[in-house]
Amino acid sequence: MSGYTVSPAQPPLPTPSPFSYSVASTRWNSSPSIHTANLYLRFLALVLSFGSALSLAVLSPTETKVKKHPTSFLDYPQLLYCFTANIMVFLYAAYQLFKGICDIAHRGIFISDKVSDYISFIFDHLAGYVLVSASSVAVQTIQQMDNGNALWKAALVSVCMSFTTFLVIAASALLSGYKFCKRIIW
Repeated sequence: MSGYTVSPAQPPLPTPSPFSYSVASTRWNSSPSIHTANLYLRFLALVLSFGSALSLAVLSPTETKVKKHPTSFLDYPQLLYCFTANIMVFLYAAYQLFKGICDIAHRGIFISDKVSDYISFIFDHLAGYVLVSASSVAVQTIQQMDNGNALWKAALVSVCMSFTTFLVIAASALLSGYKFCKRIIW
């Protein structure tokens, strides 16, 4: 042992916890897949909520000239509520998508992880509640409308897309709940 001496001032190397997830041993990392799935779900919610709102806002001009029936969703407060709920979810999904992309690009500088987990957990559940309530109210209005009307068709498409958006938001809420519980419990 001529040239090698161990200094007592050097701290020993820390041993990894048996509960930690080692990327070197498995060559897989679960974190990016959760973030990627979350981004896909946010993008899908963005597209579906925009499509739902757009289907109510845009009607065929040839069919709206008939004045026997109300020609706009603005004539029905329930459809206006559905439209407003989808616009709010669209804005929320756009914010979450922007935040997710910024977190990946800038390593979480945009907003802290702890605050982000709280915001995502609370607002995912709130967005899901608003979408389900708006869709259920709009279904009652659709049942009272005449079949075959352009507004009836647009409202039906909007409710279907709105409910699909709810399912996507529910999946996002499960992911945000997982991240929230992981932060608090583990």
